[in-house]
Amino acid sequence: MFTSEKSLSSSLSTDSSFLTDKSAKIFVAGHRGLVGSAIVRKLVSLNFTNLILRSHAELDLTRQSDVDAFFAAEKPDYVILSAAKVGGIHANNTYPADFIAINLQIQTNVIESSFRHGVKKLLFLGSSCIYPKFAPQPIPESALLTGPLEPTNEWYAVAKIAGIKMCQAYRIQYHFDAISGMPTNLYGPNDNFHPENSHVLPALMRRFHEAKVKGAKEVVVWGSGSPLREFLHVDDLADACVYLMENYGGLEHVNVGSGKEVTIKELAELVKEVVGFQGELVWDTSKPDGTPRKLMDSSKLAEVGWRPKIELRDGLVDTYKWYLENVRQ
Repeated sequence: MFTSEKSLSSSLSTDSSFLTDKSAKIFVAGHRGLVGSAIVRKLVSLNFTNLILRSHAELDLTRQSDVDAFFAAEKPDYVILSAAKVGGIHANNTYPADFIAINLQIQTNVIESSFRHGVKKLLFLGSSCIYPKFAPQPIPESALLTGPLEPTNEWYAVAKIAGIKMCQAYRIQYHFDAISGMPTNLYGPNDNFHPENSHVLPALMRRFHEAKVKGAKEVVVWGSGSPLREFLHVDDLADACVYLMENYGGLEHVNVGSGKEVTIKELAELVKEVVGFQGELVWDTSKPDGTPRKLMDSSKLAEVGWRPKIELRDGLVDTYKWYLENVRQ
């Protein structure tokens, strides 16, 4: 097991390996989302046989009494917390109270009940938005709380930072084996392809597909295409989550990224190729580009043996196949 320099190494080893007990009860919170569904696929592929899954209708994670009763009845051995209220800039600006309150409620209830009811290990998943707006590039874990957040998603970011700190606090005070992973920009099956509030990659895929179907001559994309971004297929994240559950017991959160950058222009050209759109790609340079570069420093995870396996083009092909089968009109 690898630990960070700040870890409490002597008291944080687990009694048994995560991967050895395939009948262990594992609660995947948020199993219908992009991340949770990928984690379920990964665990099933590894022959885990006792996954505990609940929809929002079956278990409202914002209700403390319901969450505590669920843990008392089911007594899971392991918890992977991927449930969250997520959304784009417009949603964060319109519903700031929802983004901070709901995420704080979910995290607090699940982490507290996990500790109270004897969970062996918990993995809390956050987001790269936890880092300051002007963090150094690539962004190391140590950049957390070193400057102001990006105002457009600070409500969500503050909640996720609180989740990291809650895991650390329970580890320090109670020696509860709670760890945190912070993924970069994700994509893959079960992504959000909504025409108004999806992220850049699924938004491009939907726009190129619809343009292809309509026989459009061009697709206009905002900006110059010069900003650099990092993308990780969600199945690689799921693989990393299993790796962390098996190997990591440190106090500090861990960045999970691909370590590879691509310009938005390169991404758009690649999505255009995968979708098969034959028209022109036009850049509206009168529109803003956004942050010039956003890359996470995932060297801590790479140094101990985990690396992503899915190349961007292969991941796009896989994602477009899923889109055609599940989303397109």
